[in-house]
Amino acid sequence: MAQKKKNSNGSRTELMDAVEAGNIKDKIPHFEIGDIVDVRCRIKEGDKERVQVFNGTVIARKGRGINESFTVRRVVGNEGVERIFPLHSPNVVDIKPIRSGKTRRAKLYFLRKRTGKAVKLAQRHSGHTVT
Repeated sequence: MAQKKKNSNGSRTELMDAVEAGNIKDKIPHFEIGDIVDVRCRIKEGDKERVQVFNGTVIARKGRGINESFTVRRVVGNEGVERIFPLHSPNVVDIKPIRSGKTRRAKLYFLRKRTGKAVKLAQRHSGHTVT
């Protein structure tokens, strides 16, 4: 039996790191909390497969490495919809930052209580978004 060696993290093994390294995506665009993003995700319906776009505000990011995920919120027909996407999932085809929002928090859960124009964040001009 192979001896498991602890790396700098202390509890993770080299074998786990090797498996994760094969599944981590190389090119992930830079996006932050408060940004409005288009997330293109792969949807399977029976034997067909298509790509669906989910547009919304990034309200949270958590985890690191292969376990990193982010939460996107949008309002559809006066109803708030949130989806949690694993960052390195093969079902997440592309993430496209559209607009950058100015925030002072790491998690924007307070946006859940707001409606109308109060949901909109002030725009921060940065180089990583389209507009």
